Amino acid sequence: QVQLVESGGGLVSAGGSLRLSCAAFGRTLSDYAMTWFRQRPGQQRELIAQITSRHDTYYEDSVKGRFTISRDNAKNTVYLQMNNLKPEDTATYYCAAQGDFSYEYWGRGTQVTVSS
Repeated sequence: QVQLVESGGGLVSAGGSLRLSCAAFGRTLSDYAMTWFRQRPGQQRELIAQITSRHDTYYEDSVKGRFTISRDNAKNTVYLQMNNLKPEDTATYYCAAQGDFSYEYWGRGTQVTVSS
């Protein structure tokens, strides 16, 4: 059974930083594209960053230049470094592993709250 476990969320002041981790258990995910989503209160889940198996990256415009996605295949872990956080970044953050046709595995999320 594959599990993705997010950690690193918390309460931070505007302008601060957090690093989220997504650790995979049960199988190696080095061949998967890994994605961070977030769901802000009252809104739909949105894709914010992705890293492919070749370490190509994509960022949604609102986080570009502030967030950095990376992966350590030896640790079977994906990271999201979040800098210059804003109150509008407050959300539950999820990681997911993308297979050929769908997001096959999801974590349960970690809460990030940014105070103004």
